[in-house]
Amino acid sequence: MKIYRKATLLFAIMSLGMSAQDTIMPLWPKMVPNQMESNEKEVVDRREDGITWVTNVQKPTLEVYLPSRKNATGQAVLIFPGGGYGGLAYDWEGTDIAKALTLKGVAGIVVKYRLPWSKSITEGKNVVPLQDAQRAIRLVRSKAAAWGIAPEKIGIMGFSAGGHLASSLGTHYRDKVYERQDEADDLSARPDFMALIYPVITLGHPSTHTGSRASLLGENPTQEEVDYLSNEKHVDGETPPTFLLHAMDDKAVPVENSILFLGALREHQVPATMHVYPTGGHGFSLALNDERLKNWMGLLYDWLATLD
Repeated sequence: MKIYRKATLLFAIMSLGMSAQDTIMPLWPKMVPNQMESNEKEVVDRREDGITWVTNVQKPTLEVYLPSRKNATGQAVLIFPGGGYGGLAYDWEGTDIAKALTLKGVAGIVVKYRLPWSKSITEGKNVVPLQDAQRAIRLVRSKAAAWGIAPEKIGIMGFSAGGHLASSLGTHYRDKVYERQDEADDLSARPDFMALIYPVITLGHPSTHTGSRASLLGENPTQEEVDYLSNEKHVDGETPPTFLLHAMDDKAVPVENSILFLGALREHQVPATMHVYPTGGHGFSLALNDERLKNWMGLLYDWLATLD
């Protein structure tokens, strides 16, 4: 009997370990597009400010946080952390956000996406993050039933440069940027909604974030390359409903980025909500230590509850 109990306990522990491991899954079942095998290594570093910083991503993944089935709203949000397309503030603007969402019954799914100037990326460096973003939302849609997610309630959220990637997905979801790998790629890449938090939107001067632009397009991009990923230029009537949040004193990514996008959404009669705070700067994440900003997630939850 003791042996049986020990074996049962061991099986339960192994099962829990397997379940935990299953929360992180690769994006690409076959070859990662536009990338060659190399000796490059992904780097995960805990910076002096306490943020976990991921650079040189080689194998893009989804990290999935699900609410309990009884609390689940059916909504899911794919999260794109920021980092100027040079790194990912992976916990600060990724896993911390995902965990907060689950407390309100929303699945939070962090996308660890590739960064353009890795030596292993062979071509199309400027579209590599978009390849990962399109694949990520299609993969989540393919897992919707298993994860208790409504396939028509899957949105995206991006911070800073991650906001640029999110708005790129929201405006370029129809573009074919990689070859089909499996049945998931037959599904729509259109997000059902977007939340853009102090986002980079335009790559044009004077309002762009020069670091993100240089990392994504290089130092001397063509006008065509700049226009293609200046996302305010690609809004149309099918662009998803959007929540925008920015601080007026943001010196890294000027508030004009959000204003430009709001103007384009308004022109095309796309439902949008925008909150602009007088102070807050850039990169505030949950802003738990800022009395003025700390409740911004509540505004987001209220907005999510209004969506059909």
